[in-house]
Amino acid sequence: MSDTFLLAVTESAHHCLFESSMNRRRAPRRIYHSQRRGAQSEGGWRQRNEEQWQGQGKAQVREVEESREQQGKETVPRGTCQTMCPARELRDREAQNRLHRFEMLAGTERDRLPKGDPLRAVKEYSRPAAGKDSTNPTHLRPPAVLLKAVCYLIDDIAASTDLHPWTEVYSFVFDRLRGVKQDMIIQRVSGVDCVAILERTVRFLIYSSYQLCGEPLRLYDPRINDMHLQENLSWLLDCYKTGTGLNPNQEEFQALGLLYNLGSARVAQHIMELPERLRSSRAISLALSINQAFLERNPVRLLRLSQRLNFLQSCALHRHLVTCRRDLLLIYSHGHSSRNCRFPLDRMAQLLSLETSLTNQLCQVYGVEVNQDNHVVFSKATFTEPEQGKLHCKLYHNIVAEKQSDLTIGRIIHGCS
Repeated sequence: MSDTFLLAVTESAHHCLFESSMNRRRAPRRIYHSQRRGAQSEGGWRQRNEEQWQGQGKAQVREVEESREQQGKETVPRGTCQTMCPARELRDREAQNRLHRFEMLAGTERDRLPKGDPLRAVKEYSRPAAGKDSTNPTHLRPPAVLLKAVCYLIDDIAASTDLHPWTEVYSFVFDRLRGVKQDMIIQRVSGVDCVAILERTVRFLIYSSYQLCGEPLRLYDPRINDMHLQENLSWLLDCYKTGTGLNPNQEEFQALGLLYNLGSARVAQHIMELPERLRSSRAISLALSINQAFLERNPVRLLRLSQRLNFLQSCALHRHLVTCRRDLLLIYSHGHSSRNCRFPLDRMAQLLSLETSLTNQLCQVYGVEVNQDNHVVFSKATFTEPEQGKLHCKLYHNIVAEKQSDLTIGRIIHGCS
């Protein structure tokens, strides 16, 4: 049924309800006048009849709504495309010269109109437009094919050692993952395949937030990456909440969500509503302790606890490290502000989880003096905020980088670390 027909059914139901109520309103009025002595008071009669009319009206409207819901379930499109990119889209993009170089057939890259490789081309994200049918089953990929496309993007593109620069790799994978998400939303995908896709997407976006930190805005926009990361993470956690089966990776992603959103009251409340067996798990307990240190503005404890995080957890936390180290220097600049006070530079390096040379550099950025004897001289009067663009976060990533060790991008995103 179309929306127009459903609207007509709803209007018809309300029209019948109105006529019925008017007929009932007139008929008892004659009964009331002919049996005035034995009848109930007018107020009680009217209240009983209005409740009866309301019950009938709700029942009719409920029937229409249930019919609409049932019709909506029946009309959810189911994809039939068995390739990562629909054949029609591939032909159109070939004719319009819109193929990405990662999708071109080997040997045709220098042609005026390069050919697309059906084994490498992946459906691109396209914005919804008026008159465009996005529900055509032949253009939609079923869940199994979507998962296959995601694994291809991870193993053959993101984890490839031959494709570079990684900013271009990220741009390609990010766009194609948006296309996957679009197909999932249209088909209302749920279940195991949905969780598997979202988990890999969230890991990719968290890793990218660390790997591309500090890149020019034209190559990587952290706000856009953050927006999509939050959306996919929220969807994933909702799948955990509404699903009936066991999710072996739920502990990992609940902890990642908290580490990425330190200080968020909403996320902390969500964690506290989890079952006890999850809250008491090692990863979530550690994340809760780090979040508590963040709320208490205890950067020393936060940095000490962060040493126990694995690589991907450190990637989720890394965007808070600049604020954490700034707070540490600010607190010490006020707490140890004295002409005669000297603080060993190597000890400060341990507290900041940095090398000595980087600690010296960071102190200079914030106006903290380091004398010739490699001692920090704190003064609340000299502490200054750095100019925009002067502090390069990527220079201070060693606390994260040293944990990557021999982990490949493929293992990280597939969750094999």
